[in-house]
Amino acid sequence: MVLCAVPAAMALANRSSPVVVGLAALLFLAAALIEDRRGAWRNLSAPLTTPLGLCALAFLGWCGLSLAWSPFPGLSLKVAGEFTPTLAGAYLLARLAPGRMAPGAASLGAWMLALACAFIVVDLASDLALRRLLGGRIAYFVHNRPAMTILLIGIPLAGLLTMRRQRWAVIVVVALCLAAILRSVSGAASLGLVAALATALVVRLAPKRVALGLAGAGLGFALTIAPIEGDVLQRFMPEAAHQRLVQSSSRARVAIAQSFGAAVAAEPWRGAGYGTSARFAEVPAAAGLAPEFREMLAVGHPHNSFLQVWAELGIIGAALAGAILMLMLTALAALPRASHLPALSLVAAAAAIAFVEHGAWQSWWTAGLGAAIAWWRESTVRQPEA
Repeated sequence: MVLCAVPAAMALANRSSPVVVGLAALLFLAAALIEDRRGAWRNLSAPLTTPLGLCALAFLGWCGLSLAWSPFPGLSLKVAGEFTPTLAGAYLLARLAPGRMAPGAASLGAWMLALACAFIVVDLASDLALRRLLGGRIAYFVHNRPAMTILLIGIPLAGLLTMRRQRWAVIVVVALCLAAILRSVSGAASLGLVAALATALVVRLAPKRVALGLAGAGLGFALTIAPIEGDVLQRFMPEAAHQRLVQSSSRARVAIAQSFGAAVAAEPWRGAGYGTSARFAEVPAAAGLAPEFREMLAVGHPHNSFLQVWAELGIIGAALAGAILMLMLTALAALPRASHLPALSLVAAAAAIAFVEHGAWQSWWTAGLGAAIAWWRESTVRQPEA
């Protein structure tokens, strides 16, 4: 029930998912330990001994090691103190929830997701009347994080409901998710939606190897181009595109990407240190940059998680991140084809959002991904019901 409540909680309070996911993770952990302590430990430890798990641990280890040269160790520790518990909760939930959910969990999850979508649509249509009634912050963008969380969770939940042959529930969930995402002012959520739908179409029409190959190429491209994204956009993005994206502050985003890309070039190997983006204008790598670049570095993060990894963790961190992404797709390739559509659609949506939106270590994002993966893994361990 707590896991099902994640979208509704985010609609009411758009930073609440770490608390809700953490509580759900603790409840599943307690149940697993009571049920079978040794089995629970094997379930949690086994993935960490695989190539993917070892690579993920190496990436986290490099994040920790980078604190040694971080110019702001207090800031780095603060970011790690917020990210690490949420990551642990997301991992516990993704590993322990699948296979242990009650038979009606998918239906309850659909109702809670529908409630969150309806709340967003009604609130935006009424000029935020519901938020005024509840005393919340009055701004349209407060629904951006809930919209992105709804997209992440809606994809695997729709896949699970399809597997359960609950077609009407699928139709309602998809329709309300589309309405909430498209009604919101979140361009990132809309981009993620387009990426997910395009990927679903490719998975449906193309052979498995082609779909996985395209996914790998897309992820590799996003990671590789990140340090030069700003320069590429500055040179080739037409003025008409900037005019259409004026509400998304496209010019400022291009300038931010250029600034962080210049900082990557100044310290390419090891980066500035984990969690330093909030004060990136003050890191040593920024000292030799032009004043206009240093000014844009003060925004807090580059609005591109791939670029943030480059800037904070350098080539080594980016290489480890790339290895994790490719090993993830390799693991997906070994699963039945029925699992590929929701899995690759979720990957595409998450990657598209990460390329244009929030900071890499934000807890609400990590918690949302953990909940989405838990729902997807539930569909891989449950047989279709008659």
